[in-house]
Amino acid sequence: MSTRLSIFPLSGAILFPGLQLPLHIFEPRYRALVSDALARDRRIAMIQPQAVAEGSPLFAVGCVGRIGEVEALDDGRFNIVLEGEHRFRLMRELDVATPFRQVEGELLEEPDEVLSPAERAGFEFEARAFADAQGYSVDWDSVARLDDVSLINGVSQIAPFDVAAKQALLEAEDVRVRCELLVQLMQFFGRRDSGEDRVTLQ
Repeated sequence: MSTRLSIFPLSGAILFPGLQLPLHIFEPRYRALVSDALARDRRIAMIQPQAVAEGSPLFAVGCVGRIGEVEALDDGRFNIVLEGEHRFRLMRELDVATPFRQVEGELLEEPDEVLSPAERAGFEFEARAFADAQGYSVDWDSVARLDDVSLINGVSQIAPFDVAAKQALLEAEDVRVRCELLVQLMQFFGRRDSGEDRVTLQ
C-alpha cells in the first residue's frame, strides 16, 4: 500500500516499529513539519539522506512514526517522541510547495519471526563481548526479559555504527536476518580505534 509521507531526513537516526525516538525540533522547516503533522494525523516519516548536503538523495527504506509525547516551547521549538509504526520503501519524491520534503512510500509488512534459542544465545554472547569492548554498562537482567524483536530492533536503533551500517540493519527483511547482520557488525566493530568515540565503516 502506497501513501504520501512528510519526511524528516536525518543522518544517523533510524526508527523501528514499536520503538521510540526522542527529537528536538528547532529548524523552521521542521517546526512546520511538526505543526502540520499535529494538525493532521501526527505522523512523520524518518529516513536517512545519503549525504549531508541539502536535498541529498534518500536511502531506500525509512520508518513512519506517530508523535506521542510533545512539548511545544515558547520560541516555537518542539521536543517530541516519535513512536515507530511501519517501515516503508521509498517509491518517489514528490514536488511540493511545503518547506519540508514529501515522498510517496510503500508500507512494508513486518514478518512475525522469532529467533531460535541458539540464535538468541549467540546474539547475547556477542552483545556482551561488544559492550565490554566499548565500555558500556548494560542491565543484562532487563535484556534477558525482552522479546526477540524488541531486543534486536532496540540494539539496531541505538548501536554506535555509521550511517551505512544502521541503514543496512533497517533494511534487513526480518528479525533473524537483522540479528545475523547485527552479530557480524558487532564482531567487525568490536575493537574501537584508539582515540575514537564511535565505530565506523570507514
